[in-house]
Amino acid sequence: MKVYNKLVRDRIPDIMAQNGERAHFSVLNDEGYLRELDRKLTEEMAEYQESKELEELADILEVLEAICTARGYSVEELHAVREKKQAERGGFEKRLFLEYKE
Repeated sequence: MKVYNKLVRDRIPDIMAQNGERAHFSVLNDEGYLRELDRKLTEEMAEYQESKELEELADILEVLEAICTARGYSVEELHAVREKKQAERGGFEKRLFLEYKE
């Protein structure tokens, strides 16, 4: 037996069953779901930092969108806030690195 204790994607139970694997899953309450989404975001960011692969960025985006929905925001609201901040403060295209302030 291998213990995972982690949030997994919705199709994982079906995929495991198709592979002949037996596993136990439970459904999280709202508080547990938010806690595990936060943990999943940390996990996915660490995986990206190690691999720098586009697939890991896609995983981060998936988790961010799930967090938005779970917290009662829409993905459209997230993009609107990002666009507003970019219009007001800019993005990161200029690669500016603040060294110090006098």
